[in-house]
Amino acid sequence: MLPDVQLLKPEVEIGLSRVGAKNIRKLVQVKRNSKRPIILISNFDVYVDLPSTRKGVNLSRNFEAVDEVIESLTQNPVENIEDLNLRIVDELLKRHEYATKAEVLMEAEFILKKRTPTSNQKTQEVVKIYSEAAKWRSGETKVFVGAEVYGITVCPCAQELIKAYVTDELKKAGFNESQIKEIMRIIPFASHNQRGRSFVKVEIKENFKPRIEDIIEIAKSGMSFEIYEILKRSDELEVVKEAHMNPRFVEDAVRIMAKKAVEKFSDAPNDVLVYFRQINEESIHQHDVLAERFATIGELRDELG
Repeated sequence: MLPDVQLLKPEVEIGLSRVGAKNIRKLVQVKRNSKRPIILISNFDVYVDLPSTRKGVNLSRNFEAVDEVIESLTQNPVENIEDLNLRIVDELLKRHEYATKAEVLMEAEFILKKRTPTSNQKTQEVVKIYSEAAKWRSGETKVFVGAEVYGITVCPCAQELIKAYVTDELKKAGFNESQIKEIMRIIPFASHNQRGRSFVKVEIKENFKPRIEDIIEIAKSGMSFEIYEILKRSDELEVVKEAHMNPRFVEDAVRIMAKKAVEKFSDAPNDVLVYFRQINEESIHQHDVLAERFATIGELRDELG
């Protein structure tokens, strides 16, 4: 009989929080009403904890858990990705009898169809969607779904510097205060831009299951404007003009996303956890900037009054 080395005691008897496999790629089908299923090329990370008395985990069991759950559902597309991941963590706990906790992290690319802002041309947008599930042997579970989107943000600080410069130049050119005020109202002023990356994650509850489309909408709300794969000249003008009419700091983006989530999820229980993150990739600096907030919906409701 071949030895099972994983069952041996380790040389250093310390427990491990996570052991598992990353980047397991699988095809997942998600149901849609009266339409063909959505096809997701998905990436899974699966983990269990490991007690101090055991040298290693049997990693093949992780692959088997993902394979068997997904393959068993291939003929019938899943209702949603969070239920799929709960099935996977259940299977992990069954196969790793020594583990007290199992986790799965799923990432996939979701294709959105949309139209450009003025020419109304059809185009597509790639959005990353996420689902996390963790389950303890005690029965406690934590499940999240999330989305990450890209957009354009415009720096308010640099724009104010440009406005101050233009005001001074207009005064030197002989324009009066009323004329300058009207010019300032009409013209979108230059600033430096960033490619913004927004991430929103929302906890799933038995009585609260947000739609991924709503989470994507919240993530987009913090941007100065959306971005598009294809733009005609009139579309390009609209994107640049509207973005510069709507400048936002990285901090503004997170606060706006949080406010939008409270408005959108008016039916969410107060203990639902939400997470917002904005990363802006700077154009005139060598660094990027980040802001984030982790809270319950109830805490945000209290802050907003």
